[in-house]
Amino acid sequence: MSESTVLCGASAYSRKYFFNPDFSVLPQRVQDELHVLCVLFTEDVGGILTLSFDEDGTLCLNTEAEETDASYDEIGAGLKIRQMQEEKRELFESLELFYKVFQ
Repeated sequence: MSESTVLCGASAYSRKYFFNPDFSVLPQRVQDELHVLCVLFTEDVGGILTLSFDEDGTLCLNTEAEETDASYDEIGAGLKIRQMQEEKRELFESLELFYKVFQ
């Protein structure tokens, strides 16, 4: 099993957002953008979204849902992740560079 470091995440179930305090040196506007990104994702498709770095420093977007969640749209979640990866490519590449340099 590989190690990963969670950057942030949101849950439609608990209606909460988490930001790893180890990354508090990131500019506030970046932290705010991640917050909005995660919350809007879970509001749109449901489930849980986490952004984490794998051991190589690649930013991974992971989504999951509770087994009993009939409203979770797995196909929509996959499409939304691909859309975010394209629209936020610069942000995600910058975060990967930040992680590789400072971790």
